[in-house]
Amino acid sequence: MTEKGNRQKNRLEYSAINAGVAMASQSLRIVAGYISRVVFTRTLSTSYAGVNGLFADILGVLSLSELGIASVMSYALYRPIAQNDIPRIQAVMKLYKRLYMCVAAFVGAVGLSMLPFLDYFAGDLSAIEHLELIYLLYLGNSVTSYLLMYRSTLITAHQREYIVTLYYTAFSLVQIILQIILLLTTGSYIAYLLAAIIGSLLCNLCISRQAGRMYPYLREKSSHALPAAEKREIRRNIGALALHRLGAVVINNTDNLLLSRFTGIASVGIYSNYYLVIHSVQQVLARLFQGMAASIGNLGASEERETLEPVFYNAFFIGQWVYGLTAICLYELLPPFIELSFGPAYLLDRSTLLILCILVFLQGMRKAVATFWYALGMFWLDRYKALAEAVLNLIFSIMLVIRYGIAGVFMGTVLSMLLVPVWVDPYMFFRHCLKKSPVPFVRKYISYLTVIGLAWWLTDVVCSFAAGGLLRVLLVRMAICVLMINGVFAAAHFWRQEFKSMLWLAASLLKGRAAMKKT
Repeated sequence: MTEKGNRQKNRLEYSAINAGVAMASQSLRIVAGYISRVVFTRTLSTSYAGVNGLFADILGVLSLSELGIASVMSYALYRPIAQNDIPRIQAVMKLYKRLYMCVAAFVGAVGLSMLPFLDYFAGDLSAIEHLELIYLLYLGNSVTSYLLMYRSTLITAHQREYIVTLYYTAFSLVQIILQIILLLTTGSYIAYLLAAIIGSLLCNLCISRQAGRMYPYLREKSSHALPAAEKREIRRNIGALALHRLGAVVINNTDNLLLSRFTGIASVGIYSNYYLVIHSVQQVLARLFQGMAASIGNLGASEERETLEPVFYNAFFIGQWVYGLTAICLYELLPPFIELSFGPAYLLDRSTLLILCILVFLQGMRKAVATFWYALGMFWLDRYKALAEAVLNLIFSIMLVIRYGIAGVFMGTVLSMLLVPVWVDPYMFFRHCLKKSPVPFVRKYISYLTVIGLAWWLTDVVCSFAAGGLLRVLLVRMAICVLMINGVFAAAHFWRQEFKSMLWLAASLLKGRAAMKKT
C-alpha cells in the first residue's frame, strides 16, 4: 500500500476507534447519569433541579471567556503534528497554557463579582439554604478545570481521543456512584456537588499526567516561539471564535434563564429532565463526528483536499440518518419514559416536545458541515453569522415565551436557526472549502427531509396504537421506531453510494472496537 494509502487507513482506524469508544463510553455515562437523576429527583426537591440548571447556564455564559481557544489551538497543532515539528508543538502548548491561565483568572473574578446579584437571577430560588455556597462550588469546579484540561487537546490532536474518553468515563462512573451513595445516606446537595468537584479535579489531573507520559517534551523547557505571522493568525482565529462562542452561549445557555424569569422555576425543573435525556443522547451522537475531527484536520493539513467532497457527503448522509432516527425516537419515547422515571407532574405537552425534537434534528443536520468547517480552520469567514443567529434567537424567544410559555423559548431557537445557519453554513462550506456549487447538496437535503417526514408520520400513526402500562408502551414504541424508521430509510436510500459507504464505516467501527480490545 502507498504511503498515502497508509495515512488514509490510519485516519480511518483512529476515527473508528475514537468514535466507537466515545459512543460506547458516553452511553455508559448516560445510563449511570439517568440512575443518578432518578435518585436526585426522588431525594431532593424540584427547586434543586432548578438550581442545577440555572447555575449551569450562568457558568455557561461565563465560559464565553474561553473564546473558542481549544478549537483554535487544536487547529494550530494539526500541521506541526503531521510534520513531527516538536519545537513548534511546544510553543503552541506553552501559549495554550498561558491563555487558559488567563481564562481561569477571568472566570473566577467575574464569577465572584456576580455573587451580589444571585437573588435577581435565582428568582424564587433565593430562599434555598446555602445558595451562595452552592454557587461558589459550581464556580470553583469551572475555574479549576481550565488549569489542567489544556493538555488533553494534545492527545486529541494526535487522533487518540479515545484515551481521554476512557479517563473521563472511568472517573464519571465512580463519581456518579459516590453521588448516589451520598444522596441516599445524607440527602445533602452540597455533598453531591463536592463529589463532582473532586472527581473532575482528579480526572483532569490524571489526563494531564498521561499527556506528560505520552509526550515527554511537554516537561522540557523550550525557548522556541511561534512566528509572528502564526501568532497573528491565532489571535485572529480566537477573535473570530469569540463571536461564535458569544452566539452559542446566547443560544444554548439562556433557555433556563428565560424560563426562570418568565414561566417560573418549576418549569426549569420540568424541562431539566427532558434536557438531561436529550442532551445525553446528543452527546453520544456528537462523539461520532468529534471522533472524525482530528482526522479531517490531519487530512486538511496534509493538503489532500481532493478527497474532502466524498468524505463530506458520506458524513452528511450518516448525520441525517442518525439524527432523523433520533428525533423521531425522542418524540415517541420521551413521554412514557419521563412519566415512568419522574412521574406525570414532569411531562411537557406534545407541541413543546415536537419543537424540541425538531430542534434536535436541525442541530444534527449541521454537524457534518460544522465538523469539517472547524477542523479545516475556517473560523474567520463566518464570524458574524453566530451573532446574527444569537440576536434573532433572543428576540424571538422573548417575544414568543410571553405568548406561548415554555414552547415559545424553543420556537425562537428553531426560527433563528432556519433563518441563518441552515442555509449559511452549507453555502459558506461549498464556496470556500470545496469551491463548488451547493445546489447538489440542497437537492440531497430536500430528498432526505422528504424521507424523514414520511418516516416520522408513519411511525407516529403506528405508535399511537400502542396501549397498556407505561413500560409496555415504551417497549412497544421502541420496537416500532427501530424497525419502521430504519426500514423506511433503508428502502429509500439503499441505492445510494452513501448508504454503501455507511455500511462500510459501520464495519470499520466494529473493527476499531476489536482493535481497541487488543491494545
